[in-house]
Amino acid sequence: MFEDEARFGRINDPRRCWAPAGIRPIVGRRIVREYTYAFAAVSPHDGVLDSLILPTVDAETMSFFLTEVARRHPSEFILMLLDGAGWHTAHDVVVPENMRLAALPPYSPELNPTEHVWDLLREQSFANLVFDTMDAVEGQLVTGLAALEADPPRVQRTTGFPWITQIPLKAI
Repeated sequence: MFEDEARFGRINDPRRCWAPAGIRPIVGRRIVREYTYAFAAVSPHDGVLDSLILPTVDAETMSFFLTEVARRHPSEFILMLLDGAGWHTAHDVVVPENMRLAALPPYSPELNPTEHVWDLLREQSFANLVFDTMDAVEGQLVTGLAALEADPPRVQRTTGFPWITQIPLKAI
């Protein structure tokens, strides 16, 4: 599985959108620096996605997320690939028994397929929306992540690099 975190908040980026000819779409803009964080682990081979929304990113929340992923897959051994964020390598990160962590090369986000989950989520669930409260942001995040978790074929198409999905799991 590949793991990553993303920050979601009340700052929005207007995006291109379709409108009838001769009509200029009006999109609100808000700059409020309030955030929450989504943690996700994805298996590109079969499209399994596990996610949690947590208030911060640190060793404690990372340990909590890893424990939750291990709990969801009790009969599997998980090799979790992740980037070199400080809270991933902190000495107080608790790694479950059925999991090992491995680092991706530095400065290579293109190797982490979870980045594509964030792109899809922002495009499908957050484009051109303005949120009045953090509860609204978190509600939209819950809805978007739940829809992706319930659709493994879509996650597989989004995250599966062609060479990963064609290798039998026993060969890896």
